[in-house]
Amino acid sequence: MTTPVPRRLIVAINPSASFGSKTAVGPRVITGLRAGGHDVTVLEKSDFAALLEATQLALASSPDALVVVGGDGMVSLAVNVLAGTDIPFGTIPSGTGNDMARGLGLPISDPDEALAVLLRLLQQQPRTIDAVRVRWGIGETKWFASVLSAGFDAMVNERANALRYPRGKSRYILALLIELVRIKPIEYRMTLDGVQLDTAALLVSAGNNVSIGGGMRVTPNALLDDGLLDVMVVKPLSRLSFLRIFPRVFAGTHLSHPRVSVHRASSVRIEASGVVAYADGERVGELPVQLDVVPGALRVFAPVTPEATPRS
Repeated sequence: MTTPVPRRLIVAINPSASFGSKTAVGPRVITGLRAGGHDVTVLEKSDFAALLEATQLALASSPDALVVVGGDGMVSLAVNVLAGTDIPFGTIPSGTGNDMARGLGLPISDPDEALAVLLRLLQQQPRTIDAVRVRWGIGETKWFASVLSAGFDAMVNERANALRYPRGKSRYILALLIELVRIKPIEYRMTLDGVQLDTAALLVSAGNNVSIGGGMRVTPNALLDDGLLDVMVVKPLSRLSFLRIFPRVFAGTHLSHPRVSVHRASSVRIEASGVVAYADGERVGELPVQLDVVPGALRVFAPVTPEATPRS
């Protein structure tokens, strides 16, 4: 029987995670990792900015891995502090979306099962995946590993963030209804590996991963390690037609619609007026944005062959 190899771990716990104190996911993760023989340093802060700063400082000690507890926002934290380094990360998905964990083939509905999987994976070599560097404004830079939205879905996110009430998913639904009334085509200029594409569209998403929003499979054939982004474009539709096609996004069957197209590129520039981009659910900034895939920029504890939709 192989003796487990102890690792020196930094564990960052989302200060505003939806699991709260009732289910005590964070403490269970810490207890489980320590029971597995690992040296655990716990980071818990009152807000995300403080947690980000504390994580950056803790990584200066060159731990064996970073473990994040929470949803896609915590994965975004890991991606932004680790991209381009040799330090791998693991995640215990316990947020509302968990799209990165879903794409990696990790358990998304049972934190205890996710912990058991992580304990096994910590004894294996981490998987290497791509990350995407986003540049905008005057020297602003950010990383993402799942999907960047720059159309209707980004506008819904922006609207939801501006609303003070209601809370939870109801706020997103209200934002969706408000933006649906206001929906209109946007004139985009995209440059895909040097080739310019001018088009009107309702929705533009650039996916390194498959889904956003807790399972909306906007780019169902995207692969995390192929060095390419799947750029999905929905051309102008009537509101009724858009409402008919929108539910198909959850199954990833919208790609067969004649008004939907997918382009693949490693370098993507997206330009449009008055549009704010979101990456992995986090606000980036106003277009234009420049996206560049950096192959193998991340190391993550995940199954080597996650479940994925074969490319057509």
